[in-house]
Amino acid sequence: MMGLLPDLPSGVLLARFQDGDNPRYAVVSDDGHSLHPLDGGGHGTIPVSEAQLLPPVVPGKIVAVGLNYREHALEMGKPLPDEPLLFIKATSALLAPAEEILIPSMSKRVEHEGEFVLVVGRQASRVPVSEARRYLYGLTAANDVTARDLQKKDVQYTRAKSFDSFCPLGPFILVGAAPDDREISTVVNGERRQHARASDMIFNAAALLSFISHVMTLEPGDVILTGTPSGVGPLFPGDTVEVTVEGIGTLRNPVGIRPGPVWKGFAEP
Repeated sequence: MMGLLPDLPSGVLLARFQDGDNPRYAVVSDDGHSLHPLDGGGHGTIPVSEAQLLPPVVPGKIVAVGLNYREHALEMGKPLPDEPLLFIKATSALLAPAEEILIPSMSKRVEHEGEFVLVVGRQASRVPVSEARRYLYGLTAANDVTARDLQKKDVQYTRAKSFDSFCPLGPFILVGAAPDDREISTVVNGERRQHARASDMIFNAAALLSFISHVMTLEPGDVILTGTPSGVGPLFPGDTVEVTVEGIGTLRNPVGIRPGPVWKGFAEP
């Protein structure tokens, strides 16, 4: 095991799924249709279509990067950053593939942000850029769901980025991979809204991992959301949003409304 993650060769697609009361790891078949559990147990091959997929890793930290694509900075009316703009998403925002993104009553404008995600494989502290790739376990996808109105209101990003269900992650990890020049796209109800290549990023994977490791120690299983391309847009109840990363697959989530009492403000009982 590499920290919280199994030690696997590069190029393997790793899944995590629920088996009764137990989460388990599995390798995805070459055709993407089957899971082969790593630890034996009661099941052999499991069809992906029948598996309850979980986020492929449970991170201790979700570190995210803002404004890492030139066109996205322009659409947000922001200057290009001189160094990576970092923020943290709460780990309680984590969401599995196929689970529902829940729009909270506090926000009137919730948006999608498809992103490449770096999965950290080794403890990393003050890592030089030239060595950063050695600390990378693999690559997955995320939707950095954002309450845009609250982001603008609060200035800092904590509330806007950390509602429960605001970090769909998966569906799989491509072990040993980095974004390099892979494609990413975000589709809502069949309409493509975002499309870019990783080479469009202002700060690449090695630069991001190195920079962050000079701020905080990264631990195995931590994830780094690398920023979103241009084309962010609103999500509404009943939508289906899909983030596809070349070589990994599609992270698909429906959109609903957060259940329970509606936030009415501090002035009301």
